[in-house]
Amino acid sequence: MGILNILKKNQKKKRFGAWQIEITTRCSLQCTMCIKTARKEWHRKDMSVNDFEKIVPYLHDVKSVVLEGWGESLLHKNLVDFIRLAKTAGPEVGFVTSGMGLTSDYAHRIVDAGVDFMGFSLSGATAKTHNAIRVNSDFDALIASMKNIRQLSLNNRLRKPKLHIVFLMLRENVHEIPTLLDLTHKIGINKIVLLNIIQVTSWLQDSHKIFTCEERSLYKDILKEATNKARRLKIGLSLPAVSPQNVAVCSENPLDNIYISVDGEVSPCVFLNPPVTSPITRIFCGTEHPTSRVSFGNIFTETLEKIWVSKEYEEFRGAFISRQKRWGESYASLLEMRRPADSPVPDPPAPCRTCHKMLGF
Repeated sequence: MGILNILKKNQKKKRFGAWQIEITTRCSLQCTMCIKTARKEWHRKDMSVNDFEKIVPYLHDVKSVVLEGWGESLLHKNLVDFIRLAKTAGPEVGFVTSGMGLTSDYAHRIVDAGVDFMGFSLSGATAKTHNAIRVNSDFDALIASMKNIRQLSLNNRLRKPKLHIVFLMLRENVHEIPTLLDLTHKIGINKIVLLNIIQVTSWLQDSHKIFTCEERSLYKDILKEATNKARRLKIGLSLPAVSPQNVAVCSENPLDNIYISVDGEVSPCVFLNPPVTSPITRIFCGTEHPTSRVSFGNIFTETLEKIWVSKEYEEFRGAFISRQKRWGESYASLLEMRRPADSPVPDPPAPCRTCHKMLGF
């Protein structure tokens, strides 16, 4: 469940450095956006309205708030309240969902609350494939939910949430991406975000991924076909790498984004603080790595400004800033037909060195 792209609100001075906040309001064992090989020992908890209200004052300074993370947002009984509360601070607000429980009445209340964007999570372009991969999810019900929300957005002149489809690419479903484009076009949605399985915690999960840490890809032809079809159908297609591509800053962009857990823990991204007990087993490029959860403070006990400028958090971001600077220097040298300096690009922070996001996946 990755974070959406950032669009800076304006150039005013911020009290802290983030442009987007992702908030997990619900950690649940019934995570309908998780493949069937997901961990069973997730901590289960819903954020209270009282706790969410403590976060709202900080939302005046961000462009976008994503109410998701590790669970199904629609299953939180106060989701509509959270959308309304967040909107009082002015940012765009939205989430990604499996569509579970999205009745016509619920859809109306979400749209009326002012939701700005909704992503619908699919893992197949057919019922057989999707239902075999997703936990507690039904393909036909999800398609019906998308059509319902799409119709609501057409009928409501004042509130028109932007809709997109999120598709988790696996070996079992990658061949259906061209069909997914036809389905998306038929529904009337014009954006698809393709994702890799990033948080690989078991060898069974590892066997499902389509990307490889070697310089090869078995699926380039399928993805090329999908890219060409998306262009013809005028559908925006966001596609991550499937073979390694080093990046200065990963797509989660911890320089501009923060993640807040259901317990109020503040982290650079959702993948560094899953709702499980440390250490976490992370499989990176064929090797197991025990990894601890990362938190730089708790927003319920200290201010976000204080957390943001803490020594540890600044050092974490500083590693990416140094990488960004060195990357830019090398690129400028190539443009000027000069040989880049021999000084290497600094390593990312230690917790990120075994994350597939640092290879562009």
